[in-house]
Amino acid sequence: MLWLDVDVDVTGNGPVDRRAGRGGFVGDGQTPGRRTDPWTAQAGAGGRIEGFASDGAVAPGEAVDFRITVDPPREFRVDVYRVGHYGGAGAHRLTASPTLPGMVQPEPLVAGRTVSCHHWWRSWRLPVPPSWRCGAYVAQLTTVDGARGHVPFTVRSLPPAGEPGPEEPTAATSPPVADLLVVLPDITWQAYNSYPEQELPPGVRDAPMTVSFDRPYAGTGVPPFAGHAHGFIRWAERYGYDLAYAEARDLHAGRVAASHYRGLVFPGHDEYWTAPMRAAVREARDQGTSLVFLSAGSLAGHADLDPSPSGEPHRLLTCRGRRRHRGGSGREAGDPEQALLGIQHAGPVPEPAPLVVRNAGHWLWEATGAEEGDLLPGLVAGCADRYFPRTSLPEYRERILLTHSPYRDARGARRHQETSLYRAPSGALVFASGTSAWSPALDRSGRAESTVQRATANLLDRICKGD
Repeated sequence: MLWLDVDVDVTGNGPVDRRAGRGGFVGDGQTPGRRTDPWTAQAGAGGRIEGFASDGAVAPGEAVDFRITVDPPREFRVDVYRVGHYGGAGAHRLTASPTLPGMVQPEPLVAGRTVSCHHWWRSWRLPVPPSWRCGAYVAQLTTVDGARGHVPFTVRSLPPAGEPGPEEPTAATSPPVADLLVVLPDITWQAYNSYPEQELPPGVRDAPMTVSFDRPYAGTGVPPFAGHAHGFIRWAERYGYDLAYAEARDLHAGRVAASHYRGLVFPGHDEYWTAPMRAAVREARDQGTSLVFLSAGSLAGHADLDPSPSGEPHRLLTCRGRRRHRGGSGREAGDPEQALLGIQHAGPVPEPAPLVVRNAGHWLWEATGAEEGDLLPGLVAGCADRYFPRTSLPEYRERILLTHSPYRDARGARRHQETSLYRAPSGALVFASGTSAWSPALDRSGRAESTVQRATANLLDRICKGD
């Protein structure tokens, strides 16, 4: 299970509380909540219940359709939670469906290696009230005998999309709609979705593969790597950061006016990007919007989005590994991720290694207590990025590497990880953590690390103040 540890104590080195922000999320950390884990599976229950949402992201006032299969058929209900700190609860239950009749939906349609359930009947429609806060949501599916599944979705609150004109505000010229836009990596989540239990997740295959968003997530419905993003959300909302939310497909489709925010935060493993996503983020950076990448391997894979057989846009995903691209995107097409991030993917880390502090006098490490060469145990894990001297860098006013951490790869060869920060000519900051363990260090029991918490707060505070 990836989403864990809802009762976390952040130590006194954490950031100061912010109670005067403009968004509706300020003060979430003050909301008492009973201990609630919407991802928990019910032990001992028989059969299965699984489903998916008709649209991964909706705005308040719109509706979400859920298509759910229950085998064997029996009654079930849907409980809807919003992910956040909520006084240590980790999520807050907002509403529930009436008791619903369950049915076994038709078998998934298979075309080559593409699996789709777009032909499933609608089971329940959730009208999203206009009063609901934008954020990451979970629909928990529970049968009368306790079998459980989950469906993630996002409630977004976005300014009008489109390129800012001469009279329209940007992050550099006027107050944004919110300080930070959290972009949830639904494309990468779906690329790694192995439903219905294939031999290997398509996200780790080298060959191009097309998958559908019209299908449940494998297992209990938990998206791969969702815990990384949700950990950041719980931590950031606890300390009152002014947040808006969207998904990667919103960025792709132009539903995100990225330059209307002081910063874009990519909170978890975010490997698969489309060419329009890259273009939108570059444009935002060049207009003064800062970029924060809190994992490793970002932009390392290329994706294309196409309509479903019924014509619904952006429902088919073709993902290609780091060596297979089309449309002029990717390392071999002359567009390495280092040209945006300042570092790029170096490979998996088979055994966790310490993160080694470098340039400890930099403001990122201020008030962390970190000294030059300090070791932060276990914080180089999952995947690692580093600077490649023969690969092009972005244009910058100033640039610094803030860690240099040795580790050994699967063959025992000595490698190293690096964390990068640069200031673009527009004034935007671009931060890349270079390790998959950064987000979990913000808010997961047994992994929370006060140095990383304080450093992240230093970064976000500067972005939110426009420094």
